[in-house]
Amino acid sequence: MNNEYKGKKVFITGGSVGIGKGIALALAKEGANVIICARDRTNLEKAVAELKMVGHAEAVFGYVVMDVSDKKQVESVSKDVINTLGGLDLLICNTGYAQVGEAASLDDSVYRKLMDVNYFGHVNTALAFQNQFIRQGSGEIVFLSSTLAFFSIYGYGAYAASKQAIVGFAQGFRQEMMFHNVKVKLFFPPTTDTPGLLRENEDKPPITKEMEMGSALNKVHSVESVAKAIVRWIPNRKFIGYTGWDSWLQYFLFRHFPEWAIRLTDSELRGAKARLEKKNKIRT
Repeated sequence: MNNEYKGKKVFITGGSVGIGKGIALALAKEGANVIICARDRTNLEKAVAELKMVGHAEAVFGYVVMDVSDKKQVESVSKDVINTLGGLDLLICNTGYAQVGEAASLDDSVYRKLMDVNYFGHVNTALAFQNQFIRQGSGEIVFLSSTLAFFSIYGYGAYAASKQAIVGFAQGFRQEMMFHNVKVKLFFPPTTDTPGLLRENEDKPPITKEMEMGSALNKVHSVESVAKAIVRWIPNRKFIGYTGWDSWLQYFLFRHFPEWAIRLTDSELRGAKARLEKKNKIRT
């Protein structure tokens, strides 16, 4: 057991499925008290039952039904979470979803909903708990963004924009909380095998799918490996975290060699287009 988490009070948004649930289970095994939130009560109940199975008998586990895009609801729920846990040591802002499509094919409502959930969901949650962290003079706030926050590809423009917004907020918020001895951290999850990915693939443009399948850097990670990487990274001093070498390499290339990296993704896109045209020609 990592004593770093034993007895810690944790709240995780988007904790009923996918990466959020994976983190909750990992922390429960380490002896943490965990409350999760999402909009689907059924999934939340199932997830909490799993937490109780793997966690310590004396630990507190629970859930709250919450829509992170509703600022007033988040503020109200945050009070209940703090009362239940008796404070808060670790806040993990994890809510988010992807809707992929060519820019002109997406309705205005898609762009706004992506920002409401992916970006404002993080902002609403962090600000709702901010005063508690300041009063304590301690704690950690973790934002989960995406590797698509530092580069974007065909069909991901709307989604990537909502994830890039998290980065800008996290960087500024980190300095604001620094003087209160509260750490703010940012993690870039890679493509992960979650229910959300399955839904995302249903209406993904064929060329985007082909491009992802042909990319040497696009590895699909398991929920367990991503959750393990996050739990291992949180206690260290680094502001930014990655799952593995592939995520680190993507970040390194786009940060230090952006023009070369763009040419690389353009080459992958052209290759995907050529492969699709060849497949379609064979079918006809």
